[in-house]
Amino acid sequence: MFMDSVMLGSLSNYRQLLLDIDSPFLRAKPHLTEPGGRSVDDPVPRLSAAGHGIAGMFAGWTVSFIAAPIEHVKARLQVQYHGRHPTLKPRYTGPIDCILKLSRTHGVLSIFHGLRATLLFRTFFFFWWSSYDVITRYLQSHTALSAPAINFWAGGLSAQVFWLTSYPSDVVKQRIMTDELAVDKRRYANWWRAARAIYVEHGPAGFWRGFVPCFLRAFPANAAALVAFETVMRGLQRIEDS
Repeated sequence: MFMDSVMLGSLSNYRQLLLDIDSPFLRAKPHLTEPGGRSVDDPVPRLSAAGHGIAGMFAGWTVSFIAAPIEHVKARLQVQYHGRHPTLKPRYTGPIDCILKLSRTHGVLSIFHGLRATLLFRTFFFFWWSSYDVITRYLQSHTALSAPAINFWAGGLSAQVFWLTSYPSDVVKQRIMTDELAVDKRRYANWWRAARAIYVEHGPAGFWRGFVPCFLRAFPANAAALVAFETVMRGLQRIEDS
């Protein structure tokens, strides 16, 4: 929830920042199409789909500096297989123990291992938020759905677009985060070597392992989150206008 708050909060700020830039690439056309196909002038400046995508990408990069260490620690805890071997003690007893041991052995910055892979993965937020804008505008123009319903469907469908475009990079990120930190034991010197190892071991299908449960979870989780986010933003806008 904390990372979602940082991401959505920074997204709102980046949207406003880009909206203040008077660029035809970032600004939407100054008219709207209402349900029924009638075109009306839009008095409120709005971002284009590309503008929303760029704001989403910037928000993704921002939250990466918080997400990378959290996901790194989580990944290392998840790959402990001591549960299968009762006589084998776990390397880490929990998140705090993991952070302390990584810091003592490899330095404090080691908890940011995989940051570049995280930045690359979250670059695909461009597709999430640009598609969210496109789907939202389509539903506003071609349906009579309420605003929360539009947020629900646009949020869920755009999340599917995001995972369809980003999932292979997430698989590579996880492989990097669970690699050995000691340089002499490290299997992957960079992102491309990790990607190549996945391809050699499993072929193209290796980049999509675990995709189905992730894809199924993404719709309801993000649909609900976007309804809550947009409802709050509309409430704040009403307060500001009054």
